[in-house]
Amino acid sequence: MSSQRYTPEFKDEAVRQIVERGYAVSEVSERLGVSAHSLYKWVKAVKPEPTEAQAEALNEAKREILKLRAQLRRTEEERDILKKAARYFAKESE
Repeated sequence: MSSQRYTPEFKDEAVRQIVERGYAVSEVSERLGVSAHSLYKWVKAVKPEPTEAQAEALNEAKREILKLRAQLRRTEEERDILKKAARYFAKESE
């Protein structure tokens, strides 16, 4: 095991190169002289847990579904009102 310690700024910059700039872990590892294993751990530490991200995505989808159901219900009511009005005016014109 290496006893070398890296500053938080160094770790942040290494992770930023991978996450934001799209460099490969192996490339950053070679360039900075850090093991790929360490880089993977650093990246994992800053990324949200998949379960958190999935839960947020699920909540977002549920909100969207509820919104769309309400919109559909309102649209169906409007359609029914227009059908009744069309029948009413069709009877009057006869």
